[in-house]
Amino acid sequence: MINENETTKISDEAPLGEKELLEEFERRKRNLQGWRYWLVATIAIAASLFHLYTAAFGLMAAIYQRSIHWMLMGVLIFLLYPISKKRPGDRIDFWDWIFAGLLVIGCMNIILNWDAISMREGMAIPSDISLGVIMVLLVLEAARRSMGWPLPIVAIVAMLYALFGPYFPGMLAHGGFPLEELAPFQYLRTDGIFGVPLGVSASFIFLFVLFGSILNVSGAGQFFIDLSLALTGRSQGGPAKAAVVASALMGTVSGSSVANAVTTGSFTIPLMKRAGYTSEFSGAVVAAASTGGQVMPPVMGAAAFIMAQFLGISYWEIVVAAAIPATLYFISIIAMVHFRSGKRGIMGISGVELRNVKEVFREGWHLLLPIVALVGFLATGYSAVKAVFWSIICLVVASWLGQEKYRMTPRRILDSLINGAINAVEVAAACACSGLVIGVIGITGVGLAFSSFVMSLSHGILPLALMLTMVGSIILGMGVPTTAQYIITSTLAAPALAQMGVPLMSAHLFCLYFGVLADVTPPVALATYAAAGLSKSNPLKTGFVALSVAVAGFLVPYMFVYNSYLLFQGNLLRIVLGCVTALMGIVGLSAAVQGYYVAPLSLPERLALFIVPFLLIVPNIYTDAVALALLIGVYLLQKHKVGRGVAPSVAVPHASNSVGKEE
Repeated sequence: MINENETTKISDEAPLGEKELLEEFERRKRNLQGWRYWLVATIAIAASLFHLYTAAFGLMAAIYQRSIHWMLMGVLIFLLYPISKKRPGDRIDFWDWIFAGLLVIGCMNIILNWDAISMREGMAIPSDISLGVIMVLLVLEAARRSMGWPLPIVAIVAMLYALFGPYFPGMLAHGGFPLEELAPFQYLRTDGIFGVPLGVSASFIFLFVLFGSILNVSGAGQFFIDLSLALTGRSQGGPAKAAVVASALMGTVSGSSVANAVTTGSFTIPLMKRAGYTSEFSGAVVAAASTGGQVMPPVMGAAAFIMAQFLGISYWEIVVAAAIPATLYFISIIAMVHFRSGKRGIMGISGVELRNVKEVFREGWHLLLPIVALVGFLATGYSAVKAVFWSIICLVVASWLGQEKYRMTPRRILDSLINGAINAVEVAAACACSGLVIGVIGITGVGLAFSSFVMSLSHGILPLALMLTMVGSIILGMGVPTTAQYIITSTLAAPALAQMGVPLMSAHLFCLYFGVLADVTPPVALATYAAAGLSKSNPLKTGFVALSVAVAGFLVPYMFVYNSYLLFQGNLLRIVLGCVTALMGIVGLSAAVQGYYVAPLSLPERLALFIVPFLLIVPNIYTDAVALALLIGVYLLQKHKVGRGVAPSVAVPHASNSVGKEE
């Protein structure tokens, strides 16, 4: 599942707290019954079957594929999401039928009359203008209902900018475009609503959402949690490390921060609190780790598929490039947990409470086959569409190799088809609404003006330009989904970074990473809110703790901008050396943030380790040597102090009655 805002369907055996959290983060979709439910279910099944059919037998022409996709997704939005949370949730208002009908008319006009429309391009007739205005308004309303106001507001501002260009100051001014020209442009070209973002949703994203939905229904979520506990539960700070590993495993198939946090956190947060972690830290670990799912191959967030289209490369190349940075991100959180556990004296779970790794693997090994198949198909040159299609087939077949509880029966398959389509509607709305912004950027040329602005503001100094892009990405990511954030910032800021010599892949991944990290950046941090709800902690405090836990992850994008070997580019020796230096930086920063290395750090030791990551951002043999010397020097000094018994004492939490408290 790759929609950053969707949630996962949970079985009836799931904890009540998890179900309540899912209901909250589903933004109160309607709870339809009777014929209304079956109507929505039929449309959802039709959408899933349509995308599976085109994956098997070939995609339709771009405009037809996108029109049918948006028609199905848009209708589902208006039938599922009420105009206001105050409206009854068990029936569909009459105006929603009107909105859905108008959307069908707008899409069917393209499907039935595309030849005539393409022949008169540039000479819009009255129906083109009126339908264009209606479709723009429907896209804005669909995005508002499914995601809230932030993204529609960005799109509205963009449209106003296109209409009133002459009244803007300086380099932002342009000639302006009348509504009679702008509305048909957004509606009848593959530069606006039906642009690249919606095209990626129609071809790639929906299928990966469906893949995740089927995998989840098959019981993979619980298997990943059990496997993580078996692997790490006995080590120092085992429960928290298990939460990180579980989120990483879930992240391989779910690019949703919220769904990841709710699914893994409902099981791992209580374990962390029993071990002695505070409620805030328990929620923070789950939030920070779950956020990494959007950059964890092989199934990343929706933005990764759009990145492949923007860069004109295969999705597999994105997967390869993102592998090392994503792994480093999760290692950074494990390092934070390890040093925190050492400082607080928190050990692992007793062996009696844990299942054996072999036992867990023997029970659910077949659930890994579809993921291995997906990687194999992508690596051998299959398109992303074909790869995920055959992986879905493999998943259904493999489910019958395990116990009965894992088998994909016809009823479970139907549930998966319904859930997959419903889970895909929000990302489709984000892509369609983002298309409005992309259309304005294209028709006005503001992208070039923005690049010039970044160049001017940073005075051509790359570190300053990177910091400006980071701040802009985080601020934008606080209000809009990661997909929309990436589309906007990569269109505006990535060209400026490229002009300064940053490889395009690095520039685009840089924009993506900091948009993803907005999910743990207060005041708006969806993953943090989900985790805080499960840990019963203050969301704002949990957000700031999550930010400190994920802070080493803020270092990774700067490293791969200056060291392209971290994107798996170059010879193997340099890639290995790049990974080693990155790990050194992560260890130094994590220890400094937590104030613990071998033993609690003194202020000079802490400052020395704070310097380490900044010495390692730009590859240089001399600065690398100094950083290594600092790491080894502080380590030996602390070992010496521990040996002499002069190191500060470590606080040990009380045993079973220390739930949620760190002494």
